[in-house]
Amino acid sequence: MKIEDVINRINILYKKSKEEGLTEQETLEQKELRQRYINNVKTNFRAQLETIEKK
Repeated sequence: MKIEDVINRINILYKKSKEEGLTEQETLEQKELRQRYINNVKTNFRAQLETIEKK
């Protein structure tokens, strides 16, 4: 699943949670998707930091 798809699904689940609530399975899915997104951000940030050179 692409990160854009992960973000879209997180947003869909968030809206549903505010409107009608989530099932136990959807709550678990939301938690897993959020963790996947956070891990992706951390990985990208580390990669950017590694390209920085001291002067």
